[in-house]
Amino acid sequence: MNHTPTAAFATFGCKVNQYETQRILDTFEDRGFQITEITAPADVYVINTCSVTRTAENKSRRMIHRLAKQNPNAVLVMTGCYGEMLNLRNETLEEATMVVPNQQKMETLNHLLRAYPHLAPTDEQAALRKNNTSRARRTRATIKIQDGCDVYCSYCSIPYTRSVMASRPAEEILNEVHGLAGEGYREIVITGVLVGSYGASTGSGGPNLAGLLRQLTLVEGVERIRLSSIEPTQVNDELLVAFSEEPKLCNHLHIPLQSGDSGILKSMNRPYTRDDYLRLCEKLHKRLPGLAITTDILVGFPGEDRFAFRNTLALAREAGFARAHIFRYSPRPGTPATEMQPQVSEEEKDSRSHELAQVCRETQQIYIERYIGQTLGVLVESREREDGLLSGYTENYIRASFIGGAHLVGRVVPVRILEFTTDGAVGEARDSYQPEADIIPLTLARGAVQES
Repeated sequence: MNHTPTAAFATFGCKVNQYETQRILDTFEDRGFQITEITAPADVYVINTCSVTRTAENKSRRMIHRLAKQNPNAVLVMTGCYGEMLNLRNETLEEATMVVPNQQKMETLNHLLRAYPHLAPTDEQAALRKNNTSRARRTRATIKIQDGCDVYCSYCSIPYTRSVMASRPAEEILNEVHGLAGEGYREIVITGVLVGSYGASTGSGGPNLAGLLRQLTLVEGVERIRLSSIEPTQVNDELLVAFSEEPKLCNHLHIPLQSGDSGILKSMNRPYTRDDYLRLCEKLHKRLPGLAITTDILVGFPGEDRFAFRNTLALAREAGFARAHIFRYSPRPGTPATEMQPQVSEEEKDSRSHELAQVCRETQQIYIERYIGQTLGVLVESREREDGLLSGYTENYIRASFIGGAHLVGRVVPVRILEFTTDGAVGEARDSYQPEADIIPLTLARGAVQES
């Protein structure tokens, strides 16, 4: 191949998939491939798919169809949970040139080059790419520490597509975080498919999740460590002690609820009741004042009547979620919930999701308004395209926008919270963090944020 081979990547689904795509992309870049946008012509397209909902499957499938039409001569490499699900159904996707199993995902490049050796960059091309490539420096990096799930919720396909329970060695994780700190990353997001089970499946005598988090706080250069989604039953006292004692651990926990009705939770095979969840929230707020609790909620599960749905609305208000991700139930082939009755209509799912979203926006506003007038550290990630304001997240997961110079990107800036917006807050940088050249009337900044 005369030109330097090009590769483009698309990701669907969870933070674990996002992390894995980045790792795969790194191997391509290190080997000498030129990385390009998914909308551009490329020799190789890698699509990391998801099957957690029917919508996710449809998006994955449409992307593969579009890429095959966009560039018929390209090699389309499919990996991820949708590929696993197709295999379980004994189905194929005609446009996918090759499918890499989930457990071999990190070997995607090797699979590609064994099948298509002509795509391998020459030594000269690889050396040139390495000299000319400087990876974009980001403020937050996601680290996968664990894979696999053995919970078998009745609606979920993940235990079938990621069935092998595995925890990465602590030393390997620490080395990766040290490297990311050296590249300028200031916040590390710890994720896994069932992250609270970290360490339990290794049998190596290494740390559990709380112990690993404490070790990560010792890495110089990393200012924040954020824990991704963790199951309610895995939030234990040892973890809470670590959060109360380690300032680098963000005062934020994402704890999936799925339903606020005990009967529906039992049908879902979720191992807790609505009262268990509320007691956990009460305990967390006492032990960790100001904690942001965010969550996932599934609406329209089979058998969810208006009474059960009202229980979910009531729990959302009582728990006071700082943010919620709301999903409409969609049947996953092979899961017990597909046979449950009665199924909820799509129109009712849509209506309930909008009603619940409104309640969760109200709880988010109540949470954020507690901090109006207070100064919080904001890790600046970018400048917003529409209004030109800088934006980033506080350690308790409030997205804050404010006036400031581009030199602040990648730094934790003290920002005084002024008011709630549609999806966060607007504030003002304190003291010397706001240079004169960037000052514009604050009322204009507020107006721009509110209108967006």
